[in-house]
Amino acid sequence: MRAEARIVAEADGRGGTRLAVLRGESPLLLRRTGPRAGGMTVHLVGGAAGPLRGDELRLDIEVGPGAALEMLSVAAQLALPGRPAPASRMTVTASVAAGGTLRWLPEPLIAASGCDHVAITRVTVAEGGSLLWRDDLVCGRHGEGSGDMLQDSLFRYAGSTVHRHELAVGPRAPGWDGAAVLGEGRAIGTLVALGSGLPAPDATNPHAAVMPLAGHGVLATAVGPDIRDVHAALGPLCHRRSPALAA
Repeated sequence: MRAEARIVAEADGRGGTRLAVLRGESPLLLRRTGPRAGGMTVHLVGGAAGPLRGDELRLDIEVGPGAALEMLSVAAQLALPGRPAPASRMTVTASVAAGGTLRWLPEPLIAASGCDHVAITRVTVAEGGSLLWRDDLVCGRHGEGSGDMLQDSLFRYAGSTVHRHELAVGPRAPGWDGAAVLGEGRAIGTLVALGSGLPAPDATNPHAAVMPLAGHGVLATAVGPDIRDVHAALGPLCHRRSPALAA
């Protein structure tokens, strides 16, 4: 299956945000769920099972000057084995203009046993733009092992790369049998904040590590035996502000 979706958010000239483009194909269906604090909220709805092996999915997001967009999902995404085929692939690209704000807070991705999936993230934020980007991964459904999963993420702010990361889990991941990747953890979450109004770079939760990125950015990572531990560690950071970093 091949599917594409695209969102373009623009300032409406009255202190709010309008969606100039909102287009999707199953399983990447998009639903506007209402304005929120001067911005717009859109939910990603899974219109079909998957991603399955062989699927090629793409979501492009563009936030213009003065616009604010929050992206959520109605349920977790489940990467499934499917028929013998190349790895499934989900590519998400996002650009945020100066004065724009993007909050990406979907439900977790679950790497079901036997899946082979690649998740590619490419995000560019102009100087003066703001970003809060969270990705959660669960290694396998309840009582099963993890499928093969590769996360490839790149974040740029004001023309410079501030975070570049790859994570591989599953039977083919180097060191997976020896617990060298996540230890005893079965869930991992990553939060990247760029621009102004960043989370404070400190955390008391034993499952989380929070650190500043070069320039105006903060990275938080949490690993736990269950996704609930990850939520408990990263959830508060989505609302915490740091006056020192907001300038």
